[in-house]
Amino acid sequence: MSTHAPEMPIVVDDETGVWTTDALPMLYVPRHFFVNNHMGIEEEIGAERYAEILYKAGYKSAYYWCEKEAQEHGLSGDAVFEHYMKRLSQRGWGFFVIEHLDIKKGEARVRLENSCFVYQYGKVNRKVDYMFTGWFAGAMDQIAKSLGYTITTQAVQTQSGAQEGCEFGLFEVTPIV
Repeated sequence: MSTHAPEMPIVVDDETGVWTTDALPMLYVPRHFFVNNHMGIEEEIGAERYAEILYKAGYKSAYYWCEKEAQEHGLSGDAVFEHYMKRLSQRGWGFFVIEHLDIKKGEARVRLENSCFVYQYGKVNRKVDYMFTGWFAGAMDQIAKSLGYTITTQAVQTQSGAQEGCEFGLFEVTPIV
């Protein structure tokens, strides 16, 4: 296994201890801590309900992230979505690969390899990466709005690497009609 240092800038404020990457404050926590909290909430309220909550929160967060990062780096259009997938991949969530992207039509397909959730859950024969779903629609809608498009989208996870016979996760973004 080869390794490398993080590919994104990390700045730590000497006075507050706050970590920042690009334009946003960040947290650095062990993967098992984060995923174990995720699993604990899922056990209490159920995966379906938790997925609904995370979709809304993730949508809002991705929308905000794309808006701030676009301003920070002077990006627009496809470049914002590509930057988002790159940063998600660089932060250890997994590798996000854009298979299809058409912002004007409100369409995207994202493949997820090496998901942090699949590493922790293993092959449990269900979709375990649902936390990411709202992120794709939130990103798409923010970028579309910034370009003057009136489209609104939705996202679904169609498969997970935690399912038997699946080696990766797959997410589809489509317009709401």
